[in-house]
Amino acid sequence: MAKKKKKPYEVGELDQYLFGQGNHYEIYNKLGAHFVKDGKKEGVYFAVWAPHAESVSVVGEFNDWDTEANPMEREEPLGIYTCFIPGIQQYAMYKYCIQTYRGDYIFKSDPFAFHAELRPGTASKVYDLSGIKWSDSAWMEKRAGWDHTKEPMSIYEAHIGSWKRHPGREDEGFYTYREFGEEAVKYMKDMGYTHIELIGIAEHPFDGSWGYQVTGYFAPTSRYGTPEDFAWMVNYFHRNKIGVILDWVPAHFPRDAHGLADFDGTPTFEYQDPRKGEHPDWGTKIFDYGKNEVRNFLISNALFWIEKYHVDGLRVDAVASMLYLDYGKQDGQWVANKYGGNKNLEAIDFFKHLNSVVLGRNPGALMIAEESTAWPMVTGPVEEDGLGFSLKWNMGWMHDFTEYMKLDPYFRKDNHNLMTFAMSYAYSENYILVLSHDEVVHLKCSMLNKMPGLGFDKYANLKVGYAFMIGHVGKKLLFMGQEFAQLREWSEERELDWFLLAEKEHQAVQNWFRDLLHLYKKNKALYEMDDSWEGFEWINADDRYRSVFSFMRHSKDNKKNLLFICNFTPMEWADYRVGVPRRKQYKLVLDSDEEQYGGNGRKKQPVYKAVKQECDGRPYSFAYPLSPYGVAIFEF
Repeated sequence: MAKKKKKPYEVGELDQYLFGQGNHYEIYNKLGAHFVKDGKKEGVYFAVWAPHAESVSVVGEFNDWDTEANPMEREEPLGIYTCFIPGIQQYAMYKYCIQTYRGDYIFKSDPFAFHAELRPGTASKVYDLSGIKWSDSAWMEKRAGWDHTKEPMSIYEAHIGSWKRHPGREDEGFYTYREFGEEAVKYMKDMGYTHIELIGIAEHPFDGSWGYQVTGYFAPTSRYGTPEDFAWMVNYFHRNKIGVILDWVPAHFPRDAHGLADFDGTPTFEYQDPRKGEHPDWGTKIFDYGKNEVRNFLISNALFWIEKYHVDGLRVDAVASMLYLDYGKQDGQWVANKYGGNKNLEAIDFFKHLNSVVLGRNPGALMIAEESTAWPMVTGPVEEDGLGFSLKWNMGWMHDFTEYMKLDPYFRKDNHNLMTFAMSYAYSENYILVLSHDEVVHLKCSMLNKMPGLGFDKYANLKVGYAFMIGHVGKKLLFMGQEFAQLREWSEERELDWFLLAEKEHQAVQNWFRDLLHLYKKNKALYEMDDSWEGFEWINADDRYRSVFSFMRHSKDNKKNLLFICNFTPMEWADYRVGVPRRKQYKLVLDSDEEQYGGNGRKKQPVYKAVKQECDGRPYSFAYPLSPYGVAIFEF
């Protein structure tokens, strides 16, 4: 009997072949729920991969959740189930009823759904993405030629649900995507950020997971609106020249009954052996990176956010947990690879494939690794056996920096190397310096309350720390609220303590960080040679007894270089002498002693002229009155 000819919207032989090979990069156009026209009938075509299911049907509002009303047809060889149902409307809720090999019936939300019911509901919603309108062509064209290694990146890490809330409402008072977009753009342009990194966007059932336990990989969470609202927000950021990065979680997924876990009654998306397929500490499942269809699910999802929603980059969560088979596991809880080692060879191969495809198809986009170990070549080219990421979070710098900043200034002289060590490996990867949400939760204290001392000392410590961060090699990321010295730890259950800005100490920190960001953005010396030893030069890295660090940042053309002096003690050095390379004038461009930054307002000279007096191994020098916890930044 002749094969029935497939309609263009149906899953065909080529679709099955490519998906089975792991190379169907737009599989989301075929699997899931899609509005189609079948002859004269309009309706929805459903397709789901459930290889070990005995049978599958679609249940939803449109058939009163009747498990027998709309059975699906099994397509071989992969076990994809399909059906067409006429007359379904936008936003209709649905699930798949899967009969397992044991004869049980389980109800699953759609892994490829574009929209989902607001939690605590767990149904998927039919949604048509074709109506989304874009007006960010100028941004997208510019992005295609953008080189992150040569451009400034100051990233505002934010969680929409706890940035601001509408007070007094019976619901949580969440800002919608549109409201957040308008407010955040205004704030970020004033502050001088270049990018926003959003956590908790893909649909997730539990607020307390912050979005790191995902059940709807293709659905922007309905907490803040519709997919069209989400797209409007991205478009609005772009029109205001702000890039959008999303946190993306290909490392693991939760056990929730409606999600990916044991999807067809067997380990479908996860490794079958629990020693490979489960995180004992997190209580989550680990994706099976050896299965082509699973790899395809994840790679097509990464492409979906970047190509369909114009997102500029993905920050890939928990990369170390994917690379190491024994991550967070005791002896007996993990299985070695075929060579007897602890590297997950399948995850390594997955990353190379992922980054090659995503960045190959989308020049100017970013793939960012949150990787906490010394794994080599994370941002190295795949052709040279690197993982192919664009950037890597610098967790080593973050750890050393926060440990140093917590110390009483008296003990800092004995730990001076904590602030200089990161420069010994600063060019081994393309780094982002991060002070993220992870550093201000779980009793770790806010950034301000990590600082030693009381009152003035806390705020002054934070300001000198931020100046050091902006001057150091690497892109910058700070979690929301820390820019104005939030007192409390972050909680997803409430908005930031914006009322603190009525107090001059918090306003002073915000003023300082804002002016540091604008200095960073407008001075090429601070970013265009982040990948070169020529971009950074210590003047004095060894002044441990005074706990003062002085260094220079150079631009390529050697014009408008910057000199930083950072005093990490409450001692005043009335004539701190600093060595300089040339006998010229050094213009003071930022001084933490100004009243607007919480300083004592003592007037300084606008320009300091170097004289022929050797200091710090250099032939010229000048003396500067360095305040307690003082920071001075000069242009030359």
